[in-house]
Amino acid sequence: MSSLPALFISHGSPMLALENAPTSHFLRGLSAQFPRPAAIVIASAHWETPSPALTGAKQLSTIHDFHGFPAALYDLRYPAPGNPALASRIQGMFQSSGVESTLDPTRGLDHGAWNPLLLMYPQADIPVVALSVQPRRDAAWHYRIGQLLEPLRHENILVIGTGNLTHNLQEAFRGHHPSTPGWVSGFAGWVEGRVAEGDTESLLNWQQKAPHALQNHPSPEHFLPFFTALGAGGAPLNARHLHNATAMGVLAMDAYAFGA
Repeated sequence: MSSLPALFISHGSPMLALENAPTSHFLRGLSAQFPRPAAIVIASAHWETPSPALTGAKQLSTIHDFHGFPAALYDLRYPAPGNPALASRIQGMFQSSGVESTLDPTRGLDHGAWNPLLLMYPQADIPVVALSVQPRRDAAWHYRIGQLLEPLRHENILVIGTGNLTHNLQEAFRGHHPSTPGWVSGFAGWVEGRVAEGDTESLLNWQQKAPHALQNHPSPEHFLPFFTALGAGGAPLNARHLHNATAMGVLAMDAYAFGA
């Protein structure tokens, strides 16, 4: 049975699935880098709950959780099957470690999840379980959640955290960035360096240690899936920096593979 990496993917704008941007091209080719998974567990920055929640539906709907985009984007669907048995199993894994969680029988896939999956696996024929993030919890909490998911990687189940390496939407919509600002590249470079050094402790304390942390993440939810993937990758930290690009001037679109 194949062991798969845990992935962190920056998903950027909802337009990602329709664009010919560097990250769109990267994601279209990403699935060729490892065996086809039997199932996918994906933690999305766009599903926020007080405690972990998992999708329990047999068939997952496509949530268009955005406004003001072209009609073609709202026409996109990603009708992936769910995997209620896997969701229940994960809930049991959490419970055994003292982590309370819930199953949501109606929740579908938000654009943070279906947008990259549409590019990676356009046939939508791999069962998916989505996982929420807890923005009031810290990086260490999400790392722990990832650690609980780590055994799934060795059963040919792909664990993905999807958010953004940097995510200051106010600056992104303001525009007028002819080149990537130093406060964005500095943060992205710091993360790359800490990953390369295997410095999990500094990464977990990113809000205190990373340069321009608050400027890049006025709220933390888009960086928290990074730590779910990091934890699922196992210890010691073993990673590949798969992709880097910048969208809208200030959104670092980096992707990492942990554990393989």
